[in-house]
Amino acid sequence: MTAPFTFNTAPSIRFGDGLLADLGSMVMATGQKRVLVVTDPGMMATDIVAQALASLAAASIKSSVYSEVEADPPEAVVHAACDAARAADAGLVIGLGGGSSMDAAKLVALLVPGHQQLPDAYGVGNAVGPRLPLILVPTTAGTGSEVTPISIITTGKSEKMGVVSPVILPDIALLDPGLTMSVPPHVTAATGIDAMVHAIEAYASASANNNPVSRQLAVQALGLLGGAVERAVHDGSDRQARADMLLGAMLAGQAFANSPVAAVHALAYPIGGHFKIPHGLSNALVLAHVLRFNAVVAPAPYAEMAPYVFPALGQMGPQEAAAAFAEEMAALAKRCGLEARLRDVGIPQDALDLLARDAMNQTRLLVNNPRLVEESDARAIYQAAW
Repeated sequence: MTAPFTFNTAPSIRFGDGLLADLGSMVMATGQKRVLVVTDPGMMATDIVAQALASLAAASIKSSVYSEVEADPPEAVVHAACDAARAADAGLVIGLGGGSSMDAAKLVALLVPGHQQLPDAYGVGNAVGPRLPLILVPTTAGTGSEVTPISIITTGKSEKMGVVSPVILPDIALLDPGLTMSVPPHVTAATGIDAMVHAIEAYASASANNNPVSRQLAVQALGLLGGAVERAVHDGSDRQARADMLLGAMLAGQAFANSPVAAVHALAYPIGGHFKIPHGLSNALVLAHVLRFNAVVAPAPYAEMAPYVFPALGQMGPQEAAAAFAEEMAALAKRCGLEARLRDVGIPQDALDLLARDAMNQTRLLVNNPRLVEESDARAIYQAAW
């Protein structure tokens, strides 16, 4: 008998090349007349924000822009964006950019109505609505944040906290593959592997809410991403590869939003927090090592996933296929030009104890891992990755 589960996602997902031009009409349909666009300085250097603002203006929507989102945004960014929304009297929030901009936008929509303060929203199921209407527009294919009920914020110097609640799922996820065409190869690779990690961890998650819908979405995502990431890295103008990556990242986002991620993310967060390594690359640096660790006691899910990415692995037994899957994922990341070792991104060996201690704070994630991770295990994984 299938165990009970809950599956939540954004109520409206709109996908299409050139779809950003319809942003204004989407806002108009909500009845809102004033919006805040939450984005980052890198996006401001492109013409994408200008395209969005032009679409809004054509629909007679008054728009303001908060453009100071940082990678792994600190609480101060969220508060400043909320101030900008209040000053603009915004009735709707648009998150435009990568995962950080979308995560910040979720919290702006949540907090501006004034029902609670940010510290009270941290954790699972603590967000209090109603929030402002929210549209999320990803410009990278990786985080899947446009369909997840999760926002990750940096608190203090390096620790990350999450707001996890269906309340912050957007009303509309607008996916336009054309917005990802100019993403550079290294970022394409890191975000693509990040999306694959989301699918892999969702499928293998020990969460009680691991469910048939998430597993099907995860393997569909892996089938798309496995072929598309390398093509998009080596030929950024491949529109089909870009479309497959964006769709795959969204499917993976739906999967892990409901069947949560585990030790790869738990070990990646301290890397990003202390050394400002982008999240996707942080995941890639520890992925194969965590897969090897988990496959010793739980090879079945990895063996089941493997053929969707690497068809030849379907001829192997579970233990052999799981081990080969880890090696093939490491080889894929290398072919895409990603750094392979912690030392390659400037992390000194004497930092490994600190990373292992901090990883143990990610209890929300570690509880989902197929194999128990002690601090000594985390230290050994970091050493192997170093």
